[in-house]
Amino acid sequence: MSLCLMVGGAASHVGKSWMTAAICRWLYRRGMRVAPFKAQNMSNNSYPCRAGGEIGRAQVAQAEACGLEPEPDMNPILLKPTGDAASQVVVQGKVWRDLGARAYYERFDELLAKAAQSFERLRSRFDVVVLEGAGSIAELNLRRTDLVNLGFAGRYDIPVLLVADIDRGGVFAAVHGTIDLLEPSERRLVRSFAVNRFRGDPTLFEDGVRILEEKTRKPCLGVFPYAQDIHLDEEDGVRLDDLPARRGAAGRVAILRFPRISNLTDFRLLPGAAWVDRPVAEEFDVVILPGTKNTLGDLAWLRSRGLDAWVHARHAAGATILGVCGGYQMLGERVKDPHGVESDRGGADGLGLLPVRTTLAVEKVTQVVQGVTNGGAAFGAYEIHMGQTSPTRPVESLCSADGRPEGARAGNCLGTYLHGALETPDVLREWLGLTADAVASKEESYDRLADWFENAVDVGLFERLYLGRS
Repeated sequence: MSLCLMVGGAASHVGKSWMTAAICRWLYRRGMRVAPFKAQNMSNNSYPCRAGGEIGRAQVAQAEACGLEPEPDMNPILLKPTGDAASQVVVQGKVWRDLGARAYYERFDELLAKAAQSFERLRSRFDVVVLEGAGSIAELNLRRTDLVNLGFAGRYDIPVLLVADIDRGGVFAAVHGTIDLLEPSERRLVRSFAVNRFRGDPTLFEDGVRILEEKTRKPCLGVFPYAQDIHLDEEDGVRLDDLPARRGAAGRVAILRFPRISNLTDFRLLPGAAWVDRPVAEEFDVVILPGTKNTLGDLAWLRSRGLDAWVHARHAAGATILGVCGGYQMLGERVKDPHGVESDRGGADGLGLLPVRTTLAVEKVTQVVQGVTNGGAAFGAYEIHMGQTSPTRPVESLCSADGRPEGARAGNCLGTYLHGALETPDVLREWLGLTADAVASKEESYDRLADWFENAVDVGLFERLYLGRS
């Protein structure tokens, strides 16, 4: 069986996904066969594996950092929120059922067995498995039903690295408080801690490290700098609060900030876009309706904000309107929901800018495709949607995907199901007349991340605590 280690957090969004990807890439560059694993992930930012099934985007990035093709066993349980208290549950890559929180916890034993099954398959194939926890490892109210943090690590006696974010403040309480709240058997698993996102000269925190080591009786693995020049795909639960509602200055591109937005990686080449959640006076050349986990819910939200009239006004003024996946469905004449997939109201009228209609379906489409624009630009993309869209009259397709017509274009309005298309500069140029912002390739970013880890970590301590080397 392989060596295993877990990256746990003192809170949510402290950099666990980053640290996991960094360790994965660092070990991979040292010639080890390494794979990522996260038992349970909550995210609407997912990706379909080539061999079938979807997983959270953070584990996709971690797999790529390991030089691997992503697979469902790397993230056996994926929760895709459909509202404030319910999620679509994806188990080992396949949609299982929609559950509220209480019903989900009632299926703990069944879900734990699935997570363990996937984990054991991975650890039988690789030298090292790097696990990522979720949220804080000291969520006391969830201890009985924990299948992603110390509850899982304890079952396999997996050593844990605790990560805390100093940039948000309160790092002493975060590290000391987290460890102090653990049971002795849990505290034993935590071998060290790391201070993440430090700005400035790390030697200025030497006293802080000493104090934390004395308080916790755990060694510090390193003080890791805030790395603003490294860009990775969005991590697990996309933080909508981190998206500015609007830039201070006018921009060329506006993206609607849906409450249930999904697959923000579509816009990695447009970091300067404005995120719009209400009508604004600025003029834009391009307005994008992104993907969403709930088309009908976000369509109702759009109307409640007056953004339907705003999109129509931008369209009439000559702006290019693009809908991706759920946004594409909204741009059509109607979204029908005969099976109650998203609503018991049977559907809703769309914005009517494209001559298409969508029927939501129970069965989800998840596939990786190769696309070609009408102008001949080739690109890789993927589909994740629960609906079929058909034209109501002859309409120009936007491109082809694996040889079949895909999407629709009517004047300055475009729609597509293909996530990832906008990550190709030639597609941005042809569809939207835009030049992509300079962004490092993924491989460059993973190597920068490994360098970031190596430059800050105590290598000897890491090898001793987590790789069993003296």
